Amino acid sequence: MKSKPDKTLAMFSKETYIERRAALVEEMRRLHQSGLLLFLGNDESGMNYADNPYPFRQDSTFLYFFGLDFPGLAALIDMEDGKVSVYTDELTIDNIVWKGSLPVKELCSKAGVEHTGSMDELRSLLMKAEGKGRMVHFLPPYRGRHYVKMFNLTGLPGRAFDESVSIPFVKAVINLRSHKSPEEVMQIEDAVNISSDMNLAMISMIHPGMSEAEVVSVVTGIALRKGRGMAFPVIATVDGQILNNHWYGNIMQEGDLFLLNAGAENRMHYSGDISATAPVGKRFTDRQRMIYDIVLHAHTAAVEALRPGVPFLDVHMRACEVMAEDLKSVGLMKGNVHEAVQEGAHALFFPNGLGHMLGLDVHDMEALGEAWVGYDGHPRSTKFGLKSLRLARELEPGYVLTIEPGIYFIPELIDLWRSTGKFKDFLNYDEIEKFRDFGGFRIERDYMILDNGNRRLGKYLPITADEVEAMR
Repeated sequence: MKSKPDKTLAMFSKETYIERRAALVEEMRRLHQSGLLLFLGNDESGMNYADNPYPFRQDSTFLYFFGLDFPGLAALIDMEDGKVSVYTDELTIDNIVWKGSLPVKELCSKAGVEHTGSMDELRSLLMKAEGKGRMVHFLPPYRGRHYVKMFNLTGLPGRAFDESVSIPFVKAVINLRSHKSPEEVMQIEDAVNISSDMNLAMISMIHPGMSEAEVVSVVTGIALRKGRGMAFPVIATVDGQILNNHWYGNIMQEGDLFLLNAGAENRMHYSGDISATAPVGKRFTDRQRMIYDIVLHAHTAAVEALRPGVPFLDVHMRACEVMAEDLKSVGLMKGNVHEAVQEGAHALFFPNGLGHMLGLDVHDMEALGEAWVGYDGHPRSTKFGLKSLRLARELEPGYVLTIEPGIYFIPELIDLWRSTGKFKDFLNYDEIEKFRDFGGFRIERDYMILDNGNRRLGKYLPITADEVEAMR
């Protein structure tokens, strides 16, 4: 008899999910909350019609607390009696013919959930809870289907959901998911290793006359062969000055710099996020090496500052000052470096943030809101460059994050600032103009905060200019 795939292979132990849910209830009680906790799983989404869906991806918070990796689910935790239930509609014979059967009760049992029911049963329970004045806590919707599902369950319009999101629930989930357990770190490190293999392949294979799309095909194949695929759309480009460049139509030429920003999602849905940059030819030009070393210096300074109790905002600012000092030394910036960074002049070259949390999402928990994930509810800067920093809060042991400084020469931004004389006391526009065709790149690795410092995750990936050239 032909064996069927085991849909339980990508789950932690039953005890892990039971302990996580118990910790969540305890955290909510610490925040003086009661009532019901409602979790919405994701559904399939049609790519261009219903029977041709995008690859299914379960909601990360649902995965974290239940581990159930198939569509059509919702779950409920009653904080008063401790009852945990999963709800889904029974598969029709058409579902089974096209997609196979699914042992729902068996899978739920492996997640420590013994009670299952239908969506109609869940709808009835929520209506009764509303009638009794019981609080139903839910997280921010981020897909259109979430609004439809919530309307079907509660009868409330979409705007009411946005206004009624449970901030205590958001904070409790972030408090738990932010601190990675040893078994989670093992999974993240697996994803980082796959991501490193993708970047190693790029450094080894690129050459003049090759298309960007060829690199994408190879690294995507590695991610699929060793995991579930990509954690985010790959960035593979000679136009690194476009920060999120997902166009792969260029042909590489001698003298180009090639940026690969690629992360794999492993079989447990944990993410890696690595960026590497290499010359398309055998060697960096003198100008490329000079800028590369400046970015690497900023990266090293940031890593040295990573430790518990330090706000990540301070780490970001430290990297910016190191970068600005080096840019001044080569004539691209001038004046007082500290003042230049405080004013934001360095953002001409580095208009984004230094890093972000990493876990079940490549920008971990972003669906819950960066105001809470990265800033713990504190106000975020509106200043250009600094407003793009996703993480600013004080670091704690167990956090996993990226460090990704970069330098980007964006002609349109240079022209705009120069035309208005912006930061003319700090920016040497005549020298900057000589770099307008340079492009841009970043150097990114993933780190875990320890009790007394930090640890880089995953296998070693060449990072110095000499090491990169040695692979060419």
